Amino acid sequence: MTDRYAVIGNPIGHSKSPFIHQGFARATGQDMDYTALLAPVDGFAAAVDAFRAAGGRGLNVTVPFKLDACAYATVRSPAAELAGAANAMRFDGERVEVENFDGVGLVRDVVHNLGLPMRGRRVLLLGAGGATRGVLLPFLAQGVAEVMIVNRDLDKAQAVARLGATQGPVRACAYAALAGQSFDLVFNGTSASLAGELPPVPASVFAPGALAYEMVYGKGLTPFLRLAADAGVQHLADGVGMLAEQAAEAFAWWRGVRPDTKAVIDALTVPLR
Repeated sequence: MTDRYAVIGNPIGHSKSPFIHQGFARATGQDMDYTALLAPVDGFAAAVDAFRAAGGRGLNVTVPFKLDACAYATVRSPAAELAGAANAMRFDGERVEVENFDGVGLVRDVVHNLGLPMRGRRVLLLGAGGATRGVLLPFLAQGVAEVMIVNRDLDKAQAVARLGATQGPVRACAYAALAGQSFDLVFNGTSASLAGELPPVPASVFAPGALAYEMVYGKGLTPFLRLAADAGVQHLADGVGMLAEQAAEAFAWWRGVRPDTKAVIDALTVPLR
């Protein structure tokens, strides 16, 4: 019997997950069906209940349901607990496990795909929302020299920093405090680029040889990446690799085999210059 999986969200028509996972299934010889599931904004639990009742084995979760997925679960991974959000679900009878693969996917993209080690590097994370919470522990596990979290609301940045304080060197500051500081790896985890806006970050934050990483994907040269390029940054990346790698982690979690991501990344990559 063909196993059923899907991505759930609202809206969902834009999602690349069916393309990605259908490609993974073909490449690895897995007998599975993967579709997109549009759920009412106030109807996540009912939609998941129906999917499980119809034999569904697992879900990827996108906006606005990542918090709902975490609340729905009976078992939460440490990454999902820290983020307070989940992007993958796995069903086994009454057992509902959730994971957050954003962080491990992003680390794999940076370290393996881009060839940039994180150990000993100074890291700047822009934003203090779910994206930052989801990547914090995997970043610290890489042995970075420091993670600095910056946000317009300093209290929010400090709250996220406290979540990771026992796991490694993490601090928080306001944007104004970035003057005179520079970082090796700079990640934009804010929603600014979705609106074509630039976070209030100075170009001086990019150290020589720095990476500028836009965590959204498919937007081309966003204002954040344009700032970095104008500052002379050579290593520019958007979130397409993160998208593919977190999808591969979820696929392996479900199916026990990890697919190669190169074909997916090549197919989805858009020029950044």
